[in-house]
Amino acid sequence: MVFSSLYFLFAYLPIVLLIYYLTPLKWRNLVLLAFNLIFYGWGEPKYILIMFASIAIDYTHGMLVARCQEKGDDRGARRAVASSVIFNLGLLFFFKYWDFIAKSLAAVGLGFMPVLGIRLPIGISFYTFQTMSYTIDVYRRDARCQRNIVTFGTFVTLFPQLIAGPIIKYKDLDDQLEHRTHSPEQFAAGVQIFVVGLAKKVLLANNLGMLWDAYKAMPTEQLTVVGAWLGVLAFSLQLYFDFSGYSDMAVGLGRMLGFEFSPNFNYPYISKSVTEFWRRWHISLGSWFREYLYIPLGGNRVSRPRLLLNLLIVWAATGIWHGASWNFLLWGLYFGVLLVLEKFLLLRRLEKLPAVLQHIYALFLVLVSWAIFAVEDFGHLGQYLAAMFGGAQGGLADGAFGYYFRSYLPTLLVSCAASLPLGARLWGKLAEKPKQILLPVLLLAGLVFSTAYLVDATYNPFLYFRF
Repeated sequence: MVFSSLYFLFAYLPIVLLIYYLTPLKWRNLVLLAFNLIFYGWGEPKYILIMFASIAIDYTHGMLVARCQEKGDDRGARRAVASSVIFNLGLLFFFKYWDFIAKSLAAVGLGFMPVLGIRLPIGISFYTFQTMSYTIDVYRRDARCQRNIVTFGTFVTLFPQLIAGPIIKYKDLDDQLEHRTHSPEQFAAGVQIFVVGLAKKVLLANNLGMLWDAYKAMPTEQLTVVGAWLGVLAFSLQLYFDFSGYSDMAVGLGRMLGFEFSPNFNYPYISKSVTEFWRRWHISLGSWFREYLYIPLGGNRVSRPRLLLNLLIVWAATGIWHGASWNFLLWGLYFGVLLVLEKFLLLRRLEKLPAVLQHIYALFLVLVSWAIFAVEDFGHLGQYLAAMFGGAQGGLADGAFGYYFRSYLPTLLVSCAASLPLGARLWGKLAEKPKQILLPVLLLAGLVFSTAYLVDATYNPFLYFRF
């Protein structure tokens, strides 16, 4: 079940909210846990057992860590944390990377690992990271041990952000799980954020995705230079509105249920450097890797050679987290190299350039990165990148480019404008009275147009579900 589906919008969500608010406060976590499991089981009924195992393993390991610490047994606590990490990474490795490694080895004549054809459980990259950080935080004493398994299960399975993030750390949600507040103002704010996210996803990302699909499927001999750039521009906007739209919907749903999740995006395409881009893009993932991988490796407090190695390890992990394919590893290392270059050589020089040149620099490198990210086949990737940089067999432009450009120009212009903070700034300057009149009209229009699109639409993917 996806948020941008008629079943979710007009059946599941109203039922959840009705029963949730009719339930006494002390029972709401139990009700929410049941609905969380229904939501996950709707799309992956056979994998719900993995969810139960994840809850049980990390709940008991959190208890073991706390018990060992109470006895002063630090070695035992460390072993419990290590066991939890091994379980979570093992789960992720088996379902996400086993077949990838087996196929890679078979390609070089090493066929000792069988290809199992395992289907990837939805959201496993997100919820394994969340549960793994729980035991680490209990060991660090950054979070208290949760002794109520229903409360812990609610955290692990929380449906607003269960299958595509943002990645929520237990320590950031601990108090809210037991003492969250509910108010009409908070609920109304949640509805507003949700509808904005829904419109981003349905009205912008889905339409942009069809343009990218046309160029991704185009035979190499038909690719043109400007066409290749148009395709990757469409994908960059599709990915942003797809994932930021989902994140907005998750934040909005959280508020409707009394939770406060941190925003996951902050207008990344206005960045003036790659470093700034990664402070604004998928914020929860960057925060997770910094706290649970980069800092434990030594962070900045190491020698320069070790720092370079740490950065490359973190970005290799960031890349491969996104998918079991070599292009994702290449994508992560691409950013790792760029960030190292900026850290040691480029940032001071960039700051001396006019702001517009800084924006062009960052946007150019980010667009190239999305080509690497989007095309998994290395042969096709090489041809697509060659087309972008002047090696297109179809020449500079053709009739197909003119057709697609004219057809999608309104969507591209609206999407580019929506990726900037200009609208938010203009809205902030409006007087309160016009806001009170316009807001319900705009929200109703967003919901009506999104619903109308969904009634006839057959194209409604969520890109980050596969991660």
